Amino acid sequence: MRRPSGFVKKGFTLSEALLAICLLAIVFAASVASFMNCFILNEANRSLAIATTHANYAMEEIKDKAATPGGFSGLVSLINSGNWNWNSATINNKGLLALNQETINTSVSGTDLLDITVSVAWIVHGRNRTISLESLVAEP
Repeated sequence: MRRPSGFVKKGFTLSEALLAICLLAIVFAASVASFMNCFILNEANRSLAIATTHANYAMEEIKDKAATPGGFSGLVSLINSGNWNWNSATINNKGLLALNQETINTSVSGTDLLDITVSVAWIVHGRNRTISLESLVAEP
């Protein structure tokens, strides 16, 4: 059958439509993957910020104890006895929101100038994460 001379073919062929759909699907999949990656990174950074806040909280409690009269002399024994080694339940009892399996451990070295380290460990997306905060404390 012959087409009239002024007839212009309009529309897409099936192969053109399938190609366009495939390209759109690839772009959509890449966008979803990028969004999910951003979501995971956001969660990890939020957990890191919370853990840093908890380490600061424990460090401030230690510094407050050192600033009380006679507090500095007993500080080493309090740290070594685990006074600031907290599990998730202890962290929640202090009014903080504990992360997944979060623990806080403290250590000290030195005599006149105390080198105090507060380490926070937790699990995010199946990975063990740790952050440490270190401070020097001198007798007031």
